[in-house]
Amino acid sequence: MSAREPRSGEEFYHVRVRPGEVAEYVLIPGDPERVPKIAKFWDEAREVSFHREFKLWNGRVGRASISACSTGIGAPSTAIAIEELARAGANTFIRVGSSGAIQPGIKIGELIISKAAVRLEGTSRQYVVEGYPAYADLEVTLALVEAAETLGLRYHLGITASTDSFYTGQGRPGFKNYSWSYSETLLKDMQAMGVANFEMEASAIFTLASIYGLRAGAVCTVFANRVEDTFGVAGEEDAARVAVEAVKILHEWDELKKSAGKRYIYPSLLKRWMQTK
Repeated sequence: MSAREPRSGEEFYHVRVRPGEVAEYVLIPGDPERVPKIAKFWDEAREVSFHREFKLWNGRVGRASISACSTGIGAPSTAIAIEELARAGANTFIRVGSSGAIQPGIKIGELIISKAAVRLEGTSRQYVVEGYPAYADLEVTLALVEAAETLGLRYHLGITASTDSFYTGQGRPGFKNYSWSYSETLLKDMQAMGVANFEMEASAIFTLASIYGLRAGAVCTVFANRVEDTFGVAGEEDAARVAVEAVKILHEWDELKKSAGKRYIYPSLLKRWMQTK
């Protein structure tokens, strides 16, 4: 075996899946416990592997094969998951997570669909230069919006800030009320820039997907609002439902593109397709 690409037998070392054993569409929550919560909205589901923080299930929704793989907390382990899942055959990633809103009017349990992310984490800096943009794929974002509208759920479309620290890196005090100039101004700076929420993975996911020619998006439920100083665990199932519905939509669009010989979805192509249904 090679140290350049470690494996456990034929399986990738961390995710423990072989090439070809993962679907093209992969939902990536952070928490391993969210994987079965997501899979309950599938038509078929089975566990494939569980190693460290990486719990992987495969299944089916409608005519589409689907996978879900947890990533743990933060960008470093998430990048490992993207690297190995892409090697195994995945090409579309949707983060299904939780986040903290930093703008007024966003309530606990509502959803935020990320259209781009501020790269406040360090992992993406191991891949690209400082000014490289972290943006969600247009088709994945549109599918998430379509899914939320179809399900009648309240959502917000905005820019996310991804950090490496849940506490001082998101403007919270550290142990013994520790703070410093960066964390003391961060929250107000992000609010002034129109950022909608904090979380810890999206910008790395978007960056890796972009440089590797993959697709990625993110939908997070809101557990906290920093403006209103509220916190509560709510909306996990709604985020899962939106992500699963988005996979169904993307699969339909991908089949449409194949039949039409097109590389991208665009409005008039969808309009012609709807007229034939």
